[in-house]
Amino acid sequence: MRAEALDPVLLRTFVAVADLGSFTAAAAAGGYTQSAVSRQIAALEYVCGVELFARGARGVRPTPAGEYLLPHARGLLDRLADTARALDGLRRLDTGTLRLGAFPTANAALVPRALARFRARHPGVRPVLREGTTERLLPMLEAGDLDIAVVSTHKLPSIPAGDLVTLADDALLVALPSGHRLAARRRVALGDLADEPWIVADDPEAIAALRARCEAAGFVPQTPLRVAEWISKLGLVAEGFGVTLVPALAASAASRDGVVLRAVTSGRPRRSVYAAVGRHARRSPPVTAFLADLRDVAEALTGDGGDDLHL
Repeated sequence: MRAEALDPVLLRTFVAVADLGSFTAAAAAGGYTQSAVSRQIAALEYVCGVELFARGARGVRPTPAGEYLLPHARGLLDRLADTARALDGLRRLDTGTLRLGAFPTANAALVPRALARFRARHPGVRPVLREGTTERLLPMLEAGDLDIAVVSTHKLPSIPAGDLVTLADDALLVALPSGHRLAARRRVALGDLADEPWIVADDPEAIAALRARCEAAGFVPQTPLRVAEWISKLGLVAEGFGVTLVPALAASAASRDGVVLRAVTSGRPRRSVYAAVGRHARRSPPVTAFLADLRDVAEALTGDGGDDLHL
């Protein structure tokens, strides 16, 4: 016989009859009529192909076949109950996993602070974090390897993903050496930095994005220093080797001696930051809860536009 033919409702009634010794008592305990219990036991006996109870004037008792089935029925019902409790735990966020991806500067402040808020309310949910560029994260999301990804238009004019939740319109700030001729200004025109060496990651998309922003300000940037890590970029800026753009979302984590961050007076280079949700995770309780934390933290970090954040 096939395992799926064993209806848990029938098994539950079978165990009740075996425990209570009568169809009448089992019916009262389960909220059924006696005839309904009789039909359920008859249906189970038909599926099993054997008599499960010996009927008598003083009640019923399991046959040898019924005695054999009884511990298996109890075990199956216990496992079903455990499964139901586990699913309830997932819905209540008592347990589970949140698979998250984010681009590097989102991991400077936005993601850690959002995860801290999430963990404070749902300590039983285990976060799994993968860092990568937007171009790398989107295929992982599509493949089902991530539930949610924090992505941006820093290198892409638009995000080719369906379920996007806007988190921030993030200003790009200019990092200058603290002794720079323009460091005393609150805001700096991008065109005033036309003759400066620019520090940028050594990949075509990053260079193209910087070039597009600078060309809009009337110049082509010099990019002799190609490094990707923010620690390296800011170290070079601090020693006076060049300037670079820093997202406002990462400004609080980019603070270091020898570097000042300044807003741009015109053109105001910006990027849009989104949470992209996997199609398989649209109804995921951890994703829904974490999205709320991402929104709150992004709003706190960017304020009313982010141009003067942490300057």
